[in-house]
Amino acid sequence: MGMSLTRKILEKHIVEGSWSPGEEIGIRVDQTLTQDATGTMAYLQFEAMGIPRVKTELSVSYVDHNTIQIGFENADDHRYLQSVARKYGIHFSRPGNGICHQVHLERFGKPGRTLLGSDSHTPTGGGIGMIAIGAGGLDVAMAMGGAPFYLACPKVIGIHLRGKLRDWVSAKDVILKVLELFSTKGNVGCIFEYHGPGLEGLSVPERATITNMGAECGVTTSIFPSDGATRAFLRAQGREADWTELLPDADAAYDRVVELDLSTLEPLAATPHSPGNIKTVRALAGLKVDQVCLGSCTNSAYTDLVRVARMLAGKTVHPGVSFVITPGSKQVVQTIARDGHLATLIAAGARMVEPTCGFCIGNSQSPNSGAVSLRTSNRNFEARSGTKDAQVYLVSPEVAAAAVLTGAVTDPRDLGLRYPEVQMPQAFVVEDNLIIRPEETERPAEVAIQRGPNIGEPLVNPPFPASLQGVVAIKVGDKITTDHIIPAGARMKYRSNIKKYSEFVFENVDAGFPKRAAGYRDQGLHNVIVGGVSYGQGSSREHASICPSFLGVKVVLAKSFERIHAANLLNFGIVPLTFVNEADYDALQADDRLDFGDIRARLARDNRFGVQNRTRGTTLEVSCELTERQRQIVLAGGALSAVKSQAR
Repeated sequence: MGMSLTRKILEKHIVEGSWSPGEEIGIRVDQTLTQDATGTMAYLQFEAMGIPRVKTELSVSYVDHNTIQIGFENADDHRYLQSVARKYGIHFSRPGNGICHQVHLERFGKPGRTLLGSDSHTPTGGGIGMIAIGAGGLDVAMAMGGAPFYLACPKVIGIHLRGKLRDWVSAKDVILKVLELFSTKGNVGCIFEYHGPGLEGLSVPERATITNMGAECGVTTSIFPSDGATRAFLRAQGREADWTELLPDADAAYDRVVELDLSTLEPLAATPHSPGNIKTVRALAGLKVDQVCLGSCTNSAYTDLVRVARMLAGKTVHPGVSFVITPGSKQVVQTIARDGHLATLIAAGARMVEPTCGFCIGNSQSPNSGAVSLRTSNRNFEARSGTKDAQVYLVSPEVAAAAVLTGAVTDPRDLGLRYPEVQMPQAFVVEDNLIIRPEETERPAEVAIQRGPNIGEPLVNPPFPASLQGVVAIKVGDKITTDHIIPAGARMKYRSNIKKYSEFVFENVDAGFPKRAAGYRDQGLHNVIVGGVSYGQGSSREHASICPSFLGVKVVLAKSFERIHAANLLNFGIVPLTFVNEADYDALQADDRLDFGDIRARLARDNRFGVQNRTRGTTLEVSCELTERQRQIVLAGGALSAVKSQAR
């Protein structure tokens, strides 16, 4: 049997281990990206390593999350990031240049390269033929320092595409169908590889929409081949020299193959409050809509906005709808302006905002109370929009535009409009004046890092305790996301200030948790979080591990974990344990006192061990599936503690 494209790229990058699905491998990282919400801490951690210059082929620092200047904190962080980029040899994408994933696809992504990003939607790069993986900021910092990135050698699921999308059905509907087939859980350790004759009709921006939202399935990443469509996109970017043809073998072996006939798809929507709650748009037809948000890193490319512009040409936004557009990049804005489409959108009544993450992360454009908001972004977790009782639906640009015109959920096939065919331009507007490139002649020792008063120090823990007397500080249910654990939106301006940001842990679940956990910590007890299935879904933000660690959490005991969050827990000295018998989850209650015994010795030698529930007089068995490398990290107190110990 031949090789998948995934295996071809990864095997060329393996520096530790070998191709054996399920076993840990270490890969060489060619490129990294950070964004300002996670990048500030990543660069504080990189500084702490004492490495004079990044060792990757390319590293880019983007400012795209917190560009709304409320208080001094965000502006101070931006100055810090720019000075760090200059000192350590990092490209710096200034505020207003665009969303990291869109800009990286346009200006830096290269087929066959590995990309590690401190954002869970880094797999967007798979649309151009990269192995692009989201990770915590500390993992990215270590990769910038030349360390391998470790992951479980993946199972490769082939998604065989055939047929062609019908009018009014888009790439967003493809990934929503994939979410319906695979759900948001149970896919850890897998990579989706798209192949087959159906590829021919999908452009790079459309492919990027699909790989972007593959993150919601919990897979390591998703990837498309690099073919003629890839070449056309890079040519339009003035980067045809970066193109390489990369295809799977004709008889490539996959761990599983799923057939998907594009011609059978119809407009779909993800209903509140999960990207995996899929219904047809016609099943929702008539639902009154209060807000429509078009854009985000998922659907903000040129073709997305132009198709909507043509649907709205000569018309006006429905009086009951607030319509917001966030283009993906400055390049997209300039290109739709050049071609006359920006004027059409503004004339129709669209509210144009700068190309940032904005509404997707809830730091702006929060809907009215109890609102129905249709969004082309990738997540609709409860309260993520900034309005706790809002009902957020994820839809395609075409469905979004239909609601803009009618004021209700409407299948665009029922509008009676002629389908607006849109082709990718032969040449985009290319102007990289908001990208500051590192100077080869720069002398790092002469560059001063600019720090504001909100910028603290990275968390460095002492070694893991020899014995552990724990208390269940909180018990939560299934599918707890990192948004549940540490909120985004307005709270993100404290991302450089761990002590302050920790005041908001589980704010939207149990606002009393931080004070309670700090109280137990100060009594010499170790906090334990108990969770259900797929604990840690969603964003890669490592603050969902850093802040609990600061509050004295040493163990998270759950039914199962999502990949990035489990790695982040280990990086900050928190042990992810799973129930051997899930019935034990039901028996545990908040404030139960748990005795983990000689846990340091147990972690060093055992995969399973018993935990005494002193409150109830029972014993539960837990599983600790760690590699030797992971054991050493957690015993050291976390990855940064381990690095500092090795340096000493």
